[in-house]
Amino acid sequence: MPREIAFHGVYMPTLTLMFLVAALLCWGIDRILASIGLYRFTWHPALFRVCLFACLFGGLSLTIYK
Repeated sequence: MPREIAFHGVYMPTLTLMFLVAALLCWGIDRILASIGLYRFTWHPALFRVCLFACLFGGLSLTIYK
């Protein structure tokens, strides 16, 4: 995968695209986990959401820089 993406003539880092993909995945997973009631069993739901996003973004970022 290239490290830069041309978007309307502007070169953007691929990490920007991975950030958006991770945000969408995190939003979808968050909706699923909220609907089944998993957040009742977590100590700090907001911290759990941030950690979920960090894991998704880190995992997607490793696909570029391996």
